[in-house]
Amino acid sequence: MKVKDVMTPRPITVAPDTPVSQVSLLMKKNRIGGIPVAKDGKAIGIVTETDILSLLTMPEINDDLWLPSPFEVIEIPIRELMNWEKTKEALSDVGNMPISDVMSDDIICIAPDVDIEEAANIMMKEGIARLPVVADGELVGIVTRADLVRGLGSHYGDKEE
Repeated sequence: MKVKDVMTPRPITVAPDTPVSQVSLLMKKNRIGGIPVAKDGKAIGIVTETDILSLLTMPEINDDLWLPSPFEVIEIPIRELMNWEKTKEALSDVGNMPISDVMSDDIICIAPDVDIEEAANIMMKEGIARLPVVADGELVGIVTRADLVRGLGSHYGDKEE
């Protein structure tokens, strides 16, 4: 069984200048965890839920124990409010950021005529969940781990009948 037998042809793509907020909505609306970033029909990157969620990670809190004095206790809510305002501002900026700032541009692509076993090996070795499918330099599809599992299931199911 080949990648072309299980891939999603003509996948949803986004341009490099598409805002993060729009990409997030596309993922939600289409129930997908990753989208190829394309320019002139060529895959130039891929963005995943993990890439977008990494924008929301907060800095680690210092483990040092700090006990405030009574005067400092009054000051804490003011400091926390100021930090929250900065955080809200940073999160609103994330939505307007172009996806090219977030995407992985060191992508591994696969040809449609490759065996699905090889595609599975690549995904497992590289720790990735999807591969853009490219033929003659053009993005023609995308294949995910779920596609491979469904393909294997139907392949072995057909043999048992």
